[in-house]
Amino acid sequence: MDYSKYEIYGFDSISAFNMSTGYKERSYKMHWHSYGEIILVGPGKTNIYTVSQNTYNLVEGDFVLVWPMEMHSIIDADREKSLVIQFSNAFMNTLFDLQRIMHFYRNLHVLCINSHKELVKQLTDIAYKMKEIFFSDGPDKELKCCMLLMEFMLALDEHRDEFVPEINAGGRGGYTDDVMHRMIMVTEYIKNNLTADDLSQGAMAEIAGISKDYFSRIFKNVTGMNYSKWLNMIRLEKATGLLAQKNLTLTEIAMLSGFQSIPSFNRVFRDEKGMAPGEFRTLFIDGKSTNNV
Repeated sequence: MDYSKYEIYGFDSISAFNMSTGYKERSYKMHWHSYGEIILVGPGKTNIYTVSQNTYNLVEGDFVLVWPMEMHSIIDADREKSLVIQFSNAFMNTLFDLQRIMHFYRNLHVLCINSHKELVKQLTDIAYKMKEIFFSDGPDKELKCCMLLMEFMLALDEHRDEFVPEINAGGRGGYTDDVMHRMIMVTEYIKNNLTADDLSQGAMAEIAGISKDYFSRIFKNVTGMNYSKWLNMIRLEKATGLLAQKNLTLTEIAMLSGFQSIPSFNRVFRDEKGMAPGEFRTLFIDGKSTNNV
């Protein structure tokens, strides 16, 4: 089997996990996809990546984190010996803790070996275990790799105080299982009802059966962001998925994603992605037409 296909569009429609290495070209165009990506940077003096609107000059052993639907590119880097891990967004959304971790670390795109030696060593060991299992073509390799992916995310979360010291490293903040289950219920309700008339924080606190102030504190601790920011991210996630459907207009996509107006949709989209929704759609279509470049 050829594992040098860096971008396998659509793998996540049938699988939760994919891995590749050995790609000889040193660059890859700006693009996005619905799945997430973790890159273990290869050797060489030059390893330059862009994620979202930031450019990173990295060294061997660093990690690049690309969360689902983020714009990213490889400007100039060793891709022959780098290791690329790809994971389905649908899989990550199956567990609330994985969702929470993704939201909490949404703005974290680089793990540098020189800054976080203990964590990066631990994550590197996990990545090479994935490689050994995935490339062996043995039984249950996807299941085993997904278990290691969860171990990877758990290790990252256990070191959260290294990245955001002011946020409780315990994650759950001492909340009971009952309270956490209420939060899961609310977040799932929001994702399935983005066009509802009232998705205000007060309304969601009422659904959860807790006070608005308490809801606000829990939500920030669990997701790593305030309620309005998180809601916009969920709407944006919905919109980016709908942009792949050519039969929908941008106005229809904005409305189906819960945005109240086209200007607000364009503003939030541009703030997060660095470009207009139409430009983003064009990149997706072009990427599909040049599959496995």
